[in-house]
Amino acid sequence: MNRVVPIKRLARIRYGLGQPPPVSADGVPILRATNINRGRIHSANLIRSDLRDLPLDRAPLLAEGEILVVRSGACTGDSARVPAEWAGSAPGYDLRVTPDYAESRFLAYALLGDVALGQMALVSARAAQPHLNAEELGQVEVWTPPLEEQRRIADFLDAETGKIDSLVSRKRRLVELLEERSDSRILGRVGESAIVAGPGGAPVQSVRRLLAKVVRPPVAGAGTVTAYRDGHVTERSLRRAEGYTLSGSSEPQGLYVAPGDVVIHGLDGFAGAIGVSEASGNCSPVYHVCEPQHGGDSHFFGRLLRLLAIQGYLGNFATSTRERAVDFRNWDLFGRIPLPVVPIEEQREIGDAIRRIRPLKALVGRSAMLAAERRQALISAAVTGQFDVSTASGRNVTEGITA
Repeated sequence: MNRVVPIKRLARIRYGLGQPPPVSADGVPILRATNINRGRIHSANLIRSDLRDLPLDRAPLLAEGEILVVRSGACTGDSARVPAEWAGSAPGYDLRVTPDYAESRFLAYALLGDVALGQMALVSARAAQPHLNAEELGQVEVWTPPLEEQRRIADFLDAETGKIDSLVSRKRRLVELLEERSDSRILGRVGESAIVAGPGGAPVQSVRRLLAKVVRPPVAGAGTVTAYRDGHVTERSLRRAEGYTLSGSSEPQGLYVAPGDVVIHGLDGFAGAIGVSEASGNCSPVYHVCEPQHGGDSHFFGRLLRLLAIQGYLGNFATSTRERAVDFRNWDLFGRIPLPVVPIEEQREIGDAIRRIRPLKALVGRSAMLAAERRQALISAAVTGQFDVSTASGRNVTEGITA
């Protein structure tokens, strides 16, 4: 018999560790909100702790099939089921849901559905900071068909979301391979040069002999151009607000950037905030805005400098650090850094390859967003019984559904 019941009748809901334990290089993984993303657990920013430092009496290690729910912050209500490879990890500050009277995969999908997410958003928004406690999560109601039907729905969603995820992953991997090919050619030139090979290597020249610094007055009413750590340089309003370091003032104070300029963040460049601008606008004087000399290719130099920054080479020439950033603001110092000399034609060939990647990356990004929307609609429809999974093929099952 199908029914709508609160989660507390289907599972035990407990708290995790609360305050994080001492961090160690080895030991038990601590799964926190940063490791949870829309039904998946990943290892980004993973911390570990010695088993002896964990309060196992009140927060046992996680078992396969338990579900972690983000308890506070911007991602409150996001959740993920613990797969076999993460069993034996420790729960961080988040809530842990242990299914007793429901198929754990079905309940995990139900928590990702729009109906459950809407309820959690409503409850968590009552506080100044989004927050969800165990009692409030327990009151969230989900549609609960018989166990056999729950398993069919979970099997269906495992298969269909797996196809969607695999397709997105393959597209992203294609872009990565194209970027790796260009990066390999550039780093090959670096390896042949005197930078790596010593005095007998290929010739090098200073940055200032290859790039000319451009100082243009700001343009009234123009947007703010920002260099992000992924190498994307564009007008800030076109992207999110994170991914770059703020300078002392948020107001542009003196530099105008044109499309095609090589832009280097004087403090955040060490983290990859170097690239070629796609937009025009103003930026803070903390940036260096440059144009290639002698007919050089801007995309080649943008990628070359970013690779050398990420690998730590540019940081060797800095005199100080500030706010966790290597200080490149002194152009006289930065301009003396040696770079490999690469023939103009080869620069343009590599630059053309890089230019072709950006629109492809944007296309893959849009495709991934559409796939995520389809995935969400599919989950929301399946866990509320809006179609019969035993007869659905996964193709066009969301047509006409308003989940």
